[in-house]
Amino acid sequence: MSNKPMPLATAISAPFWDGLKHGRILLQQCNACQHWIFYPRRHCSSCLSHDLSWKQVSGAGTLYTYTVARVPTLPEFASAEPQILAVVELDEGVRMNTTLVGLDPEQIEVGMRLKPVRATVNADGAVLLRYTGVDVPLEERDEVVRAPEAPAAESGPPKRKIDVKDIDALKALVTGEFSDWSNQVLVDQELINQFAELSGDSYWIHTDPERARKESPFGGTIAHGALVQVLMSRMQVPLSFEVTGFTNMVNYGSERLRFPSPVPAGSLVHSRTRVKSVEVLPRGTQMVLECNIHVVGQERPAVINDLVILYM
Repeated sequence: MSNKPMPLATAISAPFWDGLKHGRILLQQCNACQHWIFYPRRHCSSCLSHDLSWKQVSGAGTLYTYTVARVPTLPEFASAEPQILAVVELDEGVRMNTTLVGLDPEQIEVGMRLKPVRATVNADGAVLLRYTGVDVPLEERDEVVRAPEAPAAESGPPKRKIDVKDIDALKALVTGEFSDWSNQVLVDQELINQFAELSGDSYWIHTDPERARKESPFGGTIAHGALVQVLMSRMQVPLSFEVTGFTNMVNYGSERLRFPSPVPAGSLVHSRTRVKSVEVLPRGTQMVLECNIHVVGQERPAVINDLVILYM
């Protein structure tokens, strides 16, 4: 389940949405004056006649206008590619709000010919209409968010092995630069519910999607900050080194733990890490790793955790 806003079919608009689900694009046409109508209405927007019929069209048209939303309009729309919002003028003369897919912003020009793309957007089979260039080999698109497979533990280049006694080499790892991104993890409502049951934190903002849609400032349920934090163990951050030569290694806690932004249900998250400090203490060698977890496509972290690792 995702918090991404979905259109609600009404008695008037239901034929349009049902048509998309079955592979057809249907528009209303006035039987009195032949005027095409969109959005769906009870009467003709030209002559006000109530004598309307639903008819199948190709959906082809031209780009009337567009904008590139490089900052997501909502957290739920965050992804690795920018959101390209557009208005398409269909060959029948009606204009339709949509999203362009399969195109780089540099390829887009007002007036270019476009064709429809059927996008399946949730597990229930709901379909939305996207658009792309007529030369792009794309007819359908699966936008259902699913949990990606984690990479194999041995994947990636060999790591540099550093003995825990080589303090100079360990201190040389301290940097302001973060690692590359880890694998992605899906935070769906089922996982949030499982954590709520385990932790005893069943506050409605996490577990009641209907109430959250109406009352939450986030427009839906969000994950517990503690849940997102512990999901770090499912993320394989591609660090370039491996510390060796110790007898025991323990998670000694956190020097800093913050939850700067929410993680909506249905989000993909990933993480990156940097070595923040290395210090030799009487009880062992302490390394602080700054671990940041982000919703994919979001610049602001969802979790900032200065994790303390003690090598003994």
